[in-house]
Amino acid sequence: QVQLVETGGGLVQPGGSLRLSCAASVSIFSFASMGWYRQVPGNQRELVADMASGGTAIYADSVKGRFTIYRDLAKKTMYLQMKTLKPEDTAVYYCRATRTGLAALWGQGTQVTVSS
Repeated sequence: QVQLVETGGGLVQPGGSLRLSCAASVSIFSFASMGWYRQVPGNQRELVADMASGGTAIYADSVKGRFTIYRDLAKKTMYLQMKTLKPEDTAVYYCRATRTGLAALWGQGTQVTVSS
């Protein structure tokens, strides 16, 4: 069974940085895409950043210039480096992987709280 496990969430002050990790149980190059989404209670889950298997990345406008998605194929891990964090970045962050012809995979989520 393919699994995604997120780590790296926590409490950080505004302006601070965090790095989230999403470790897969299989080669991440086998995924059509892999990315990060976030959700605040009462709101829909929204795209933060996503990377296609070829390496092209897209970002939500709200995080452009502050967040960077990247991967380490050898470690089977996708990362989200978050800088200049704002209180409105507070959410549960989820890793998602898509596979052609199969249902998307989701991790269990990791809480990010930006507060002084």
